[in-house]
Amino acid sequence: MNTSQLLCEKLLQINAIKLSPQNPFTWASGIKSPIYCDNRISLSYPEVRNLVKEGLKKICSQMPSFDAVAGVATAGIAHGALLADLLNVPFAYVRAEAKSHGRKNRIEGDLSACQDILVVEDLISTGGSSLQVVDVLREEGKNVVGVVAIFDYGFEQARQNFLKHNVVYKTITNYDTLIQVANENDYIKEDDVRMLIEWRVDPQNWE
Repeated sequence: MNTSQLLCEKLLQINAIKLSPQNPFTWASGIKSPIYCDNRISLSYPEVRNLVKEGLKKICSQMPSFDAVAGVATAGIAHGALLADLLNVPFAYVRAEAKSHGRKNRIEGDLSACQDILVVEDLISTGGSSLQVVDVLREEGKNVVGVVAIFDYGFEQARQNFLKHNVVYKTITNYDTLIQVANENDYIKEDDVRMLIEWRVDPQNWE
């Protein structure tokens, strides 16, 4: 079993990923979804947390060199900090919006001495939150070498959005691997596989 498959298995075991094709979840966007993924739960399980950390290290080694890590607030902060600590490089995190008080920062931390930045997110759906952070860093004159994350839904919209921004992204694991592992370990029935595949093609209109 490779890292991608093992991580899916562990995320299912700790309920960081829940599959419910017959009784779908409702995302904040209003989309009905047969899957809910909360990678923050992995932080409470040292074995899984370390698997994520080492997995991020492995995929970021496939990126151009960088001298700092920036986490996407809020879900990418902890994983980004763990990765930065493992690599012994500076860390900061970037807010979606500037604070309304104090110094009104969007970037929390000091990246003044750093030029090439790796962005860490927890998961990729449309890519919107990650690319917001990319834009903020670029506005500050930074070079974003890419985005790494734990999980990728594999939406075509995300692929197109990253392409338009000229940003490379990689993830430890993904939706296709999840379906395979969930099916093999009886988290879902064979009939659910088709439904899960159909949802990913057009999640906005899936029922």
